[in-house]
Amino acid sequence: MAERASTRAERARAASRDELRVLLHDKSHEVLAALLENPVLDEALLCLLLERKDLPGDFLGEVARRKEWMRSYRVKVRVAGHPHSSRLVALPLLRQLFLFDLVNLTLQPATPAEIRRVAEDVIVNRLPQLALGQRLTLARRGSARVAAALLAEGHQRVVPLALDNAFLTESQVLKVLAREDLPTIVPASVARHRKWSCLYNVRMALVRHPLTPLARVLAFLPDLTLRDLDELSGARSLSRNLKNYILAEVALRRRAGPQAARRRGA
Repeated sequence: MAERASTRAERARAASRDELRVLLHDKSHEVLAALLENPVLDEALLCLLLERKDLPGDFLGEVARRKEWMRSYRVKVRVAGHPHSSRLVALPLLRQLFLFDLVNLTLQPATPAEIRRVAEDVIVNRLPQLALGQRLTLARRGSARVAAALLAEGHQRVVPLALDNAFLTESQVLKVLAREDLPTIVPASVARHRKWSCLYNVRMALVRHPLTPLARVLAFLPDLTLRDLDELSGARSLSRNLKNYILAEVALRRRAGPQAARRRGA
């Protein structure tokens, strides 16, 4: 007959270190709570226990309430990043974590969306205080929001790495290009980038941005639809010079006829 949970819990309160290693895998909430009462349980064993992804939220909350455990940075990281930690437990801990522990947290698929967003906020708020080497690493490894924030800063060495970041998304690039207060290097670099400059929505955003080099804008016009060109020709934010080029492209398409217009992106 299987041993009752209450019996295992009694054993967990007084188990030796070797016995604890077995009990760390117990599924019973009662046994898990009893483990925290055992004086043999140390930081290493608790961290091993916190690696379990099936721990209940109330158990994680109990760990977070115990000041003797929360003095351990290793415990803080694991409680903050656990997928079952409640927001009331996890959010206060995020501001206490080191930069790249926050980065790892934002990249874990199991991290709840709210926790990921707040962790990204903490990272972005720290950017002005970071050394260049940390920014370069973040540009390579950071999440889409973090890479976009670094891109918007416009540091010459950081921008290419941020644009090549594997997590960067089209929506984040478009959010950056929606800002008019960008350093000149940002729209210029996006306009030359082998990936982003080929996306239609990004090209539209670049055409609209006042800092995009005119030569790149003119290269994009033949690939825009007539409908979008008509809309752009009436945009108040565009310079008169650019509008003249757009009107010339529209006139060229219409003279060429429907088939040529379709070939050129109508």
